[in-house]
Amino acid sequence: MAKIFITGATGFTGRYVVRRLAEAGHRLTAFVRPESRREPVAGLVDAFTVGDLSDSDALRHAMDGHDILVNVASIGFGHAPDIVRAAERTGIKRAIYFSTTSLFTTLPAASKAVRQRAEDAIRASQTPWTIIRPTMIYGDPGDRNLIRLIRWVDRCPVVPVFGPGTFLLQPVHVDDLARAVPDILEREQTTGRAYNLSGGTALSYNELVRLVGELLGRRPRLLHLPVSVSLLAVELAQRLSRRITFSRENILRLNEHKAFPSDEAAKNFGYAPRALRDGLAEEVRLFRRGEV
Repeated sequence: MAKIFITGATGFTGRYVVRRLAEAGHRLTAFVRPESRREPVAGLVDAFTVGDLSDSDALRHAMDGHDILVNVASIGFGHAPDIVRAAERTGIKRAIYFSTTSLFTTLPAASKAVRQRAEDAIRASQTPWTIIRPTMIYGDPGDRNLIRLIRWVDRCPVVPVFGPGTFLLQPVHVDDLARAVPDILEREQTTGRAYNLSGGTALSYNELVRLVGELLGRRPRLLHLPVSVSLLAVELAQRLSRRITFSRENILRLNEHKAFPSDEAAKNFGYAPRALRDGLAEEVRLFRRGEV
């Protein structure tokens, strides 16, 4: 099997990707920061190399001698061009890059231009590449997305909804995303393509809240707030407390569609994500057992 160089291996998604690649028999080298927690993948990777994606020389030296690059680390921080160049200069034969469907936002998000430049650099690369763009990722005890909603619905009878709550989401389970990586590597026709990887269910935010309530045995009441009022409230809250992490962009993103078809992925490598109800039910079980 191939010798794979993987970035972002100790992160939320990376841990699952490492597991699936190891199960497929690949030999893995994880490029990690000095402060990264290695325990979750310690028994699955063959070697750790310590460095920083901003150090292009160290990156190139660490990547040398590998067959495949799997870049799970975010391309939203400006490192992608250096990673692409390192792959070219070290003779990487195949590369998979994780991007995100947030690239398609209609909002003037600062990270959008960075991600677009990253994808442009990848597409111009001489190394055979594949880009995968997940939607909102959920399903793990480290999930920073739907677990917040699960906790809120479990504790509070009223759920504020910023806007009408009718815009569509299509969350993807982290393990469905991870399974896609070895599947992509096994199929030559996936090179030179970008795939949107969404979950098995598209639904509105209103429907999502009700589904979470049903799985928890709760009946949450939805309190719809106008977007304009919500934006003012968040601005005021942020002035009063630095602990407020919800932003204007979060509210505006809730009011645009975030559901994307994965037909090309299904056709080219058999991508078949689980239904949201099934994935959420498992996450709720973890929550009930205190594992989330």
